[in-house]
Amino acid sequence: MTDQERLAGYIDVWWSAINDFTSLLEELTPEQWDIPTDLPGWDVRAVAAHVAHLEGVLAGGPEETADVGEPPHVTGFMGLYTEIGVVNRRDTDPDTIINEIRESATTRHTMLLADPPTDAAAKPEVVFGGVPWTWEVLLRNRPLDVWMHEQDVRRAVGLPGGLDTAPARHTAEYLADSLGFVLGKKVGAAPGTSLVLDMTGSEPVAFVINDAGRGERLDGPPADPTVTLRMDRGTFIVLAGGRCPADPDAVVVEGDEVLGQQVVDAMATTP
Repeated sequence: MTDQERLAGYIDVWWSAINDFTSLLEELTPEQWDIPTDLPGWDVRAVAAHVAHLEGVLAGGPEETADVGEPPHVTGFMGLYTEIGVVNRRDTDPDTIINEIRESATTRHTMLLADPPTDAAAKPEVVFGGVPWTWEVLLRNRPLDVWMHEQDVRRAVGLPGGLDTAPARHTAEYLADSLGFVLGKKVGAAPGTSLVLDMTGSEPVAFVINDAGRGERLDGPPADPTVTLRMDRGTFIVLAGGRCPADPDAVVVEGDEVLGQQVVDAMATTP
C-alpha cells in the first residue's frame, strides 16, 4: 500500500467518524448537553466544542485565544490549548456547534480530496496548536479523537452503540499498538516476556520485550505467551483511553495473572 492510499483510508475513516458524531449530537435533548462525561471538567457541550475547535483550525480557521484560567482538571500545554475551544463555546447553542463541526469538516474533506497528501512523513501546513505532527500522525489521530469523543458522549447520556463501525475498529487497533510500550516501559516487564491481546472484533495482537527492554510487535501470537488478555472492544477502549474503570468480569487474564493485572492497570495511554 502506498502512502497516499493509506492516508486516504484515514481520511475516509475520519469522515465517517465526523458523520457518526454529529448524527449522535443531533439526537440529544438540550438538557443532555449539560451532562458530565468521563473526562474531568467536561460535559457533553465541552466535548462537542473541543471537536468544533480542532476541526475549525484544521479547515483553515484562525487559531483561537481565550483566558482559560487554571482549571484543576487541566495539565500541560495541550490541555490548556484544548480548553480554549471549550471556553469560547461555553454559551453556544447546540445547533450552532453541530453546524460548525459539519461545515469545518466538509471544508477540510473537500480540500483533502482535491489535493490529497501523498507523503506520510511530510508535515501539513496547518496543525492545531503548532504540534510537529506529520501527515501520518495527524490523519491517523483524527478519527481516534472524534470516535473516542462520540463514545464519551454515548456513555454520558446512556446511548450505547457505535462499537462496530470503521472508526471503532481503527481506534481500537491503533490503541492496541501501544501495548508494547505499556508492557516494556510502564510495567517494566523483563526481556522475553510476551503479551497477547485478544479483543473481540479484531485479530489478536502480540508483543514481546526485547533485550533492550522495549516491546516489539510480533507477526502473530506465540505458542505459549506469558500472559493473554481477552476482552471486548468497549472494555478495551475505556481502559486504553483512561476513561473509567472497566467491569472486572469483562477482562479475562490467562497465564501470569499478576502481570496481566499490572498491564490492565497501566493500560491508559491517551487522555
